[in-house]
Amino acid sequence: MKKGLTLIVLVILTMIAGMGCTNREVGTKEDIQQKVTQLEKPDSKKEAKPAKPASTENKQPITKQAASITSVNGDFDYSKYTLISVDGGDMSGDRKPNVRVDVGFGDREYWAFTNEYGQLIRVEAKNIILQNPNTDHVLSSGRYYSDEANVPGTESPALDKGHVIADSLGGVSNAYNITPQDSTLNRHGDQAYMEKVIRDAGGCTDFAAVIQYPNTQTQIPNHYTFTYKIQGRSITDEFDNVNPDKVNKNLGVTTGTSSTSPKTNHVRANGTVSSDEDVSKVDTNHNGQVTIAEAKAAGFKMPITRDSWLYKYMDDRDGDGLVGE
Repeated sequence: MKKGLTLIVLVILTMIAGMGCTNREVGTKEDIQQKVTQLEKPDSKKEAKPAKPASTENKQPITKQAASITSVNGDFDYSKYTLISVDGGDMSGDRKPNVRVDVGFGDREYWAFTNEYGQLIRVEAKNIILQNPNTDHVLSSGRYYSDEANVPGTESPALDKGHVIADSLGGVSNAYNITPQDSTLNRHGDQAYMEKVIRDAGGCTDFAAVIQYPNTQTQIPNHYTFTYKIQGRSITDEFDNVNPDKVNKNLGVTTGTSSTSPKTNHVRANGTVSSDEDVSKVDTNHNGQVTIAEAKAAGFKMPITRDSWLYKYMDDRDGDGLVGE
């Protein structure tokens, strides 16, 4: 560009020098500079470039709600459920029909699904990640929120606001993770034991809860089926939404008072009988304690009663002589 400008100036000076003596003004310095500028100005037809359109890229970070679901069940049709976002501490108790909601606290992805009646029918997670007080915002009560969603039915004194995936397992407290659940079942029964099994194992994979109802009007389930994997072993926990103590009483299940545990054969779930008291075959992590998950994986049928040789290796939380009832 500098070389071109120099040539132009030389041409103009040469023309001025060859003009002879006249009364015509040669031109001021400003006039010459104006002409040079006009010569330098590019041809707009050749040089002009179209203006770059304003970016339409979404500058907002993509939230986990937009992520695609990693299925734990190929038979479930995920496509018909509309994705919505609900705050984990929403206490309203209302549910929308045919939606899916992430009910995992923080970065966890736990997916909940409702049917056309707004009933919570399924909750699943590819990986259950335990609550971590060092990284999660946890209240002094050990919970993420001070209360749980007021799902219709939870006003009953016999029913808890039961988490499908517990606080301790990383679940939130809105209506898409809460069902009205028998308080004994939730605190001391199969629900509580299942949660303990997963906590003791440090989490689990391929978790799925299928929730059933007696009719299309109620939000109170009558049956739960949980499936999950621990150390690659598939476990199924299935139970009704009832008080297990009342069920055991009606079945005539009683507990003994003897301080000694007689040796007895144990009928496993697969129909085989075992009198082998080698706990190492059941206690897979060799910590001296047998969890319900380990017992089930070894083929034992629940509940384990006080007269079973395995009982002394297990945690009877409520001291009723039954583990896994």
